[in-house]
Amino acid sequence: MSSYPAPGIVRPGDDAARPPLLPALVMSAEPRPGKRAVRALICLPTYNERENIEPMLRALGDALGRDDLVLVIDDNSPDGTGELAERLAASVGRVRVEVLHRRRKEGLGPAYLAGFRRALELGAELVLTMDCDFSHDPHDVPRLIAAAQEADVVLGSRSAAGGIDNRTLGRRLISSGGSLYARTILGLPVRDATAGFKCVRREVLERVALDAIHSKGYAFNIELTYRAHHAGFHVVEQPITFTDRAAGGSKMSWTILLEALRTVPSLRLAALAGRL
Repeated sequence: MSSYPAPGIVRPGDDAARPPLLPALVMSAEPRPGKRAVRALICLPTYNERENIEPMLRALGDALGRDDLVLVIDDNSPDGTGELAERLAASVGRVRVEVLHRRRKEGLGPAYLAGFRRALELGAELVLTMDCDFSHDPHDVPRLIAAAQEADVVLGSRSAAGGIDNRTLGRRLISSGGSLYARTILGLPVRDATAGFKCVRREVLERVALDAIHSKGYAFNIELTYRAHHAGFHVVEQPITFTDRAAGGSKMSWTILLEALRTVPSLRLAALAGRL
């Protein structure tokens, strides 16, 4: 593997010594007979995303290949998002689509954890997390996958050099404040600590204690990055353009914000006590 970064990668701390990468991934789960191995699995949690699910799946179908899989993780959306995704599964291009139907709305964190377990079961080499509302551009997915050749965790970063955040000033201030809060307390060497657009190598999910993660909202994004960094995995940032959703409603709430405020110091204390 080359010691030079792939184009577009922004590494935190240019003067810092680069920690060694973990060995190249070897899939530990054999594909079922007649099934292709999964290169990249995209976890796409949904709740009332009927307006976005079809264009998102078609865009991912254009961006990905036959060895990739989109896992729609639907929290029993009242608007029928999960059922629509099922009907679209066979007609969105080269990529495979699978729908995981959950019984109730439990939050972002539990949805992603369910997706991670499915990814490990299928032997996926890379696992991506992203929003279904086009805040994360599906055409950036191949760039994150390419960047993962040089890292264990790739963050789609709004704050890295070249990143663009097209949200309102208020939303940007909340996000940047949350990122500063997390970086300061946790010592995370990244600019966008709250990034939810990620590409993670399989070995990260195999080593990080997934059962110990209890964040339900956007705190999950901080927690996964911190646990990976704390375990010695190499984290880089790939600049992206982030935009506000064009359709559907935001899932942000005061409950989610307060959870993040509590989770960050709890993670730091757990790490100091050797319990992370």
